[in-house]
Amino acid sequence: MAEEELPGVLILDIGGTHGVLENIAALLKKHFHLITMKEFLGNKEKMSKKIQSVFVFECRPSIDRELLESLPNLKVVGNSGVGVDHLDLKMISSFGVKVTNTPHAVADPTADIGMALMLASARRLVEGNVLNFPG
Repeated sequence: MAEEELPGVLILDIGGTHGVLENIAALLKKHFHLITMKEFLGNKEKMSKKIQSVFVFECRPSIDRELLESLPNLKVVGNSGVGVDHLDLKMISSFGVKVTNTPHAVADPTADIGMALMLASARRLVEGNVLNFPG
C-alpha cells in the first residue's frame, strides 16, 4: 500500500520528552500514515480529512471538543495504556468515535514488580542495603 492509501493517525510527536517511542512509531508506520500534531496544526485543512485515528500515548495529545470537531473522518481514539479515565468517553462517543485501550499491555510487568517488592520486603533488602552502604 502506498503511504497515501494508509489511514492517517494523529500522534503528538515521535521521540522526545512526550512523543511516541520510536519502536512503537515504527510499528504504527506499518499500518498508518503518521501525522504529528505539528504537521496537523501547520495544515489543518489538508490533514484533517486524512486523519481517521488518534493514538494517545502518555495522555497526549489531549482529546477535546475542538480537536474532535476538526477531524471529520475520525473513527477511533486508541489509548496506549490500560485506563481511559483521562478521556471524556461520553463526549468522544457523541461524535460517533470509538475508544480503545490496551488492557493487558502491562499485566506481566506489573506482576513482576509486585513480586519483586514482596520479595524485597520479606528479605528486608532495603534495610540491608542501607546498613551495608550507608549514605
